[in-house]
Amino acid sequence: MKAVHIKQFGGTEELYIGESPEPVAGDGELLIQIKAAGLNRADILQRAGKYPAVPGESDILGLEIAGVVIGVGSGVTGWREGERICALLPGGGYAERAAIPAGMAMRLPAGLSYAEGAAIPEAFLTAYLNLVQLGSIQEKDYVLIHAGASGVGTAAIQLAREYGARVLVTAGSEEKLLYCQELGADSGWNYRQGSFVPWLMETTHGHGSDLVLDLVGASYFADHLASAAVGGRIILVGMTGGSKVPMDTFDLNPLLMKRISIIGSTLRSRSREDKIRLTQQFWRSMGPKFADGSIYPVIDRIFPWSHVRDAHEMMEANANKGKIILDITADAE
Repeated sequence: MKAVHIKQFGGTEELYIGESPEPVAGDGELLIQIKAAGLNRADILQRAGKYPAVPGESDILGLEIAGVVIGVGSGVTGWREGERICALLPGGGYAERAAIPAGMAMRLPAGLSYAEGAAIPEAFLTAYLNLVQLGSIQEKDYVLIHAGASGVGTAAIQLAREYGARVLVTAGSEEKLLYCQELGADSGWNYRQGSFVPWLMETTHGHGSDLVLDLVGASYFADHLASAAVGGRIILVGMTGGSKVPMDTFDLNPLLMKRISIIGSTLRSRSREDKIRLTQQFWRSMGPKFADGSIYPVIDRIFPWSHVRDAHEMMEANANKGKIILDITADAE
């Protein structure tokens, strides 16, 4: 079969489509004919050599797919060939076929395309894990979501609204902020205009943020402590703003005085068992909402997978509103 490979760690020029061994559905697995795959920041980092594949899993890029079941491994019940699915997977999504743990597969609602299905797993499971399971989101919480127009951001806005929270976002342009508000955000701040803290404190009438979905990291650390509410929860899921916090901004007083919790979280490095539990809990809760259209995946652009370099460049430029998708059915050059 064909798959996207990396010649050597580096820029987008290192990506190419070549031959790869055929996967086989093992015990507890499904074999999937992939129709579409979603891009994620982890793919960019893996290509650059900064985020290696999980040991024992495929080193082919791609953590989320949609496609058709073409094989059912031993011990699998409840699935048959021909069913449409979307799924999280440990790696191997930029390929024509993949073997995935059956427990990570979600039946794709009839009204959704394969591209839309591929836009669901990583973004929405990340949002659900961190807002609901780790962040204990509550009705009327002030929830601050950074990178609101990203794939994870657009998913998080919708989930936070489903739980009755008051949603605040940051993004890098007025166009992106308007789009976030169309998705349900109550207010937004263009981070290019400076610190978000005065805006946040004014918007929350001095209350601060009850829950923060932080995709930025070090550069926002001090601002998060300054603007968190009493009992605030900061969930760190990314470090686009660096990982090293200057010691002169590391003041422990707010942590104690406001009883702030900081939780670090990753999805990719979790065990298969953890991912299966998360997937099944999420789909039981949210699957019907995708079916009736009350929540939906947001796609900015679909690239033929022969243009995978262009897709990576778009993500690296932060030019997208929502997900970037690879169409695996398009002819590979």
